[in-house]
Amino acid sequence: MSFFEITMLICFGAAWPFSILKSYRSRRTAGKSVQFLFIVLIGYIAGVLHKITHSYDIVTALYCINGTMVMMDIGLYFRNRRIESHEAALHQTDISY
Repeated sequence: MSFFEITMLICFGAAWPFSILKSYRSRRTAGKSVQFLFIVLIGYIAGVLHKITHSYDIVTALYCINGTMVMMDIGLYFRNRRIESHEAALHQTDISY
């Protein structure tokens, strides 16, 4: 178990709730990159796999918690994209009259 690894995961983990809350409240995808989110998720999955196969310890839970928060943000991205599409369709319908 590494102090630096724990610190990194706690710092990254502290940022995700703010990102999730912003995504939830804004109902917009602007400023979000779903590709970036998937890359980060792959990184957390790799961290979990490394911990399971080489040095399983309590830090594995931090990787899982962070990965779960990234998945939540990804889910909100797709929810927000659906909301934006629906609003755009309504706007186009309003213009045609």
